[in-house]
Amino acid sequence: MYNTQSKIDQAIDHQSQIPILRPSIHSRRANLTVKFQDLYGFTVEGNVDDVNVLNELSEKVRQQGRVWFDLEASKGVNWYLQPSISSISSISEGIALKSSLKLSNLANGMMLKKLVRKGIPPVLRPKVWFGLSGAAKKKSTVPESYYDDLSIAVVGKVTAATKQIDHLCKIVTVLPYLYILHREEIHLLEHVIELDTIPTVIDLPRTFPGHSWLDTPEGHSALRRVLIAYSFRDSDVGYCQGLNYVAALLLLVMKTEEDAFWMLAVLLENVLVNDCYTNNLSGCHVEQRVFKDLLTQKCPKIAAHLEALEFDTSLVTTEWFLCLFSKSLPSETTLRVWDVLFYEGAKVLFHAALAIFKMKEDELLLTHQVGDVINIIQRTTHHMFDPDELLTVAFEKIGSMNTNTISKQRKKQEPAVMAELDQRLRRLNSLKEQEQEQDNFPVCVYRVRGNE
Repeated sequence: MYNTQSKIDQAIDHQSQIPILRPSIHSRRANLTVKFQDLYGFTVEGNVDDVNVLNELSEKVRQQGRVWFDLEASKGVNWYLQPSISSISSISEGIALKSSLKLSNLANGMMLKKLVRKGIPPVLRPKVWFGLSGAAKKKSTVPESYYDDLSIAVVGKVTAATKQIDHLCKIVTVLPYLYILHREEIHLLEHVIELDTIPTVIDLPRTFPGHSWLDTPEGHSALRRVLIAYSFRDSDVGYCQGLNYVAALLLLVMKTEEDAFWMLAVLLENVLVNDCYTNNLSGCHVEQRVFKDLLTQKCPKIAAHLEALEFDTSLVTTEWFLCLFSKSLPSETTLRVWDVLFYEGAKVLFHAALAIFKMKEDELLLTHQVGDVINIIQRTTHHMFDPDELLTVAFEKIGSMNTNTISKQRKKQEPAVMAELDQRLRRLNSLKEQEQEQDNFPVCVYRVRGNE
């Protein structure tokens, strides 16, 4: 799956991928906004200070790369995939061996956790992610040709998911709250409002528009194949807005469609909470409620102030959790969060989200309008070019969060979320019935473009 370059060749290749950004002298003097492409092909806009941060980051990445390459040289290429102590079950293997391996694995585990939080070098990211996340293990349970066979089998087939991917979707905003629609609601709304009055967008072309590869016919086709293949693998998930951004970034990192597919599979099936992307997005709604509870615990002053402003944090955090920060943070910062996500699990999303609020606590406490809060958060995320700054706050200032505790909070919130979603559907059903009873009320028939 991966090439067998020597460590020196890999290091040279890795060094060459990280540009030193040099804005013109006129830009430096005038402190003008400059544009440049990052390692993953995204066009970045920033001032000279941002460029300096990125140059410092590039040097840190080089240094971190040398650490990883040295460890591979001394411990072996896949040292981070050493067998866990639970895999040694035979008594004949001996208590002494198990004790020795336990200490060795403990040391490796502590070292690996520290290294992952400092960042996985871009050139090693595909291989390390594939191993640590469990994607390689998941792939090994099916025939080698699984992805190719699935891709061929789904050609020409039409489902609700393929219609969403290939045609259009509707975004409904009910100010001041973003109204997230799941499939049943969209179906019911077709009967009670004129959907033609709602902006229409096509998902694939709007996925990172302007990107040098993703926003091309080749990029669209690759992304479409991965999304449609997964929609057939898990029909409960099918396709949900937000997955296009996640899958697109996975494609850029993993380099191949098949590896991106398996990373998407392990992400949705093992890493993230259940039902984040299913019909009613119940898992995402649960995460929003858990986040609000955690904000109250970890940042009580901010939580109290936002409550006084009647600011709903889901206005900004919904996109973070659905797109896993890929639309909000610069690419390398997003991928540094994903480095930890694939190793430590979904709790990392809460760490990162809390850290963003914590970093701007002083400014947020001075706000008087909801719009001011949104502006501060968006400005902060768009210019967060230093992932070390974010992750230091996330793990040192926010403090530890126990996965079991978060799981208990999720279970606590689930009944309220399901009741709320049920009530929402009841309201829409009621509207539908009222509409059908009114003979003079025109029925709006909405046709998906291409299926008229």
